[in-house]
Amino acid sequence: MRHLLIFLLLFSTTALFSQIERPNRVIKIEADPDVPKPDPKAPKTGFELPKINLPTLSKEKDPKFDMKNIGDLDPKPLDITKGDGLLDYKTDNAPKYFSAEKQASDKYARDQDLGEVSVSRALVNVVYRDHEAVDGDRIMVLVNEDIVRANVSLYGSFQGFDLPLQKGPNKIEFIALNQGESGPNTAELHIYDDTGKLISAKEWNLLTGYRATFIIVKD
Repeated sequence: MRHLLIFLLLFSTTALFSQIERPNRVIKIEADPDVPKPDPKAPKTGFELPKINLPTLSKEKDPKFDMKNIGDLDPKPLDITKGDGLLDYKTDNAPKYFSAEKQASDKYARDQDLGEVSVSRALVNVVYRDHEAVDGDRIMVLVNEDIVRANVSLYGSFQGFDLPLQKGPNKIEFIALNQGESGPNTAELHIYDDTGKLISAKEWNLLTGYRATFIIVKD
């Protein structure tokens, strides 16, 4: 039994050293001589991946903003003998709203009769507008001597009021409160009946304080 154990131990040790001393085998694959080698000068086939630029935190500097070029700038010197370049504020001109109204022709220095119209309707619509330059013309409106509009600014669009008519004459007066920025006080007057039909269209040109009169007679 003892001899059998010694034999097994020697056999195992011999096998172990045989495995350690056995050299590693290298498998070498030879190129197939029938396959042609790729030509490095041949044109690309389009399957190559494009070149990718690696990201970077640096950025090319604009030479205009390079601190080294600051000394090369040639700014125009400020000549204070020809002014400081600021706007001049004129103190000798009065504000526009304090300026006197421009003089208009004396032919408008009179009251104006816009005529008369007869209607059978019970109500009319009276509207007016500045048909010339909208320059701030203002008027007062009276009906049968009563003030119905004390201070009206005339604009480019029509404005006005509905007027219930009394039996007989109904006198409407338009008094020029000013002449705007360029006289005279100008306006276009339209009168409509209660169906929306235009029954009269007039115009006036007035100096300040004068009036235009229109009469509507209800049958």
